[in-house]
Amino acid sequence: MKYFRTLFSLAAVFLVNSATVIGKKNELCDIERTQLSGSNNCIQFTVSSGTGCAWMCNYCASQLATYNYYFTDGVCKYQDGQGCVGNPIAGKTYSCCSV
Repeated sequence: MKYFRTLFSLAAVFLVNSATVIGKKNELCDIERTQLSGSNNCIQFTVSSGTGCAWMCNYCASQLATYNYYFTDGVCKYQDGQGCVGNPIAGKTYSCCSV
């Protein structure tokens, strides 16, 4: 059962990430990619209601092409056994940066 849950989660992440077009607005989650001034390894985006940290972590990993990143305000963090957790706020701008 755990295998199927993991497989389903990966499929959901793939579908959401495949809908994202860099530099254009993603109507599904109100995401827009921008470069932080003076930095090549950070992105900024906003989320709409219902978007959680699991999606945000997958988005950052995908856009930064690494799993070695952090959120500048610490909104989402990885916890053993739970994955990426936190409480994002709809409409707020978040930034994640590769290390």
